[in-house]
Amino acid sequence: MNAIKETHFNFPGQTGYYKGKVRDVYTIDNKYLAMVVSDRISAFDVVLPEAIPYKGQVLNQIAARFLEATSDIVPNWVISVPDPSVTIGRICEPFKVEMVIRGYLAGHAAREYAAGRRQVCGEALPEGLKENDILPEPIITPTTKASVGHDEDISKEQILAQHIVAADDYEKLEAYTKALFKRGTEIAAKQGLILVDTKYEFGKIGDDIYLIDEIHTPDSSRYFYKEGYEERQQKGEPQKQLSKEFVRKWLIENGFQGKDGQVVPVMTEEIVESISERYIELYEQITGEAFIKSDTENVLARVEGAIKLALNNM
Repeated sequence: MNAIKETHFNFPGQTGYYKGKVRDVYTIDNKYLAMVVSDRISAFDVVLPEAIPYKGQVLNQIAARFLEATSDIVPNWVISVPDPSVTIGRICEPFKVEMVIRGYLAGHAAREYAAGRRQVCGEALPEGLKENDILPEPIITPTTKASVGHDEDISKEQILAQHIVAADDYEKLEAYTKALFKRGTEIAAKQGLILVDTKYEFGKIGDDIYLIDEIHTPDSSRYFYKEGYEERQQKGEPQKQLSKEFVRKWLIENGFQGKDGQVVPVMTEEIVESISERYIELYEQITGEAFIKSDTENVLARVEGAIKLALNNM
């Protein structure tokens, strides 16, 4: 299929270009960002060799819905969504931390717990928890925002001591993170899902804080199915989940965790298609609507044309 693996556009007024793990970001007139959400997929901070059809569309459209649904909590960077895989918005000065919030012992936190650690990012975890148990209350476990390599766990105390974020701003980031997670949890519950953990990124324009990037997508969040959750926990069975964790588990089973000397396993057509189907499944589950596949013929021309038209109208 004609997936978006990378883009190399040149727009009127373009003043910058940045290629991230998943997104290609064009700076326009040093005021706006045109973000193309590609179909690249990353795990363990490594971009995998094969693109996943429709993944970018899924991420972009879910993020657009949740950004709109939370704009009463905190303003966000979005101006328009001119194409299923594109968002155009304001340039913000990003905070150099990602605000990770966890309602359950899953993923990285569960791996730390299994290794005997009872603190994550300075947050204490009680004894006697099993993987995927609900936590007494959601905890915020920030990470540094690495431009290259791995993001690193960091505590609130370290963030403040190192002056990475000013104390008054950090208090606001914490409050926004908790309110956004509460809203995301409520929306997920209506669709029969549990929002397990997620991350938010914030930036500033002047003195104002904005929510940036994406939220509540399968790349930034982990979801469990609510139906059968309790029974699976009681039996010690794995939870049925919609997130990128299944990709990480497939990589681990095939000897890859992003460590030096490890080689990414071959991604067959079947593997690529199954990952694509899981992303579409999450879209339909979280929105309650059928996923409408975008036109993948001349996909790059479609995306470029949509951005040009949107910029002309701004």
